[in-house]
Amino acid sequence: MEMTEIAVKRIIRFENTGAIKALCDVAVGELFLIRGLRIVDGKNGTFVSMPRQQGKNGKWHDLVSPLSKETKESLERALFEAYEKDMQNPA
Repeated sequence: MEMTEIAVKRIIRFENTGAIKALCDVAVGELFLIRGLRIVDGKNGTFVSMPRQQGKNGKWHDLVSPLSKETKESLERALFEAYEKDMQNPA
């Protein structure tokens, strides 16, 4: 299967509110929309966090997971580029 285009459809930036820097929705080609990805400023740098849901046991579980390293890198690159572009636009 070929790599499908990943496009950021919405980005909501948070300033001075803690570790979460932005909430994002991305489209995977014309196939589906993934809502609730987060750009997070963590101890070891900025990273992309997948949408999560808390289980009955109290643990958090990712609802979406990239199946390959290339897909993960493409998703991260698209989100970081959109975030940087959004940062250049005054709110």
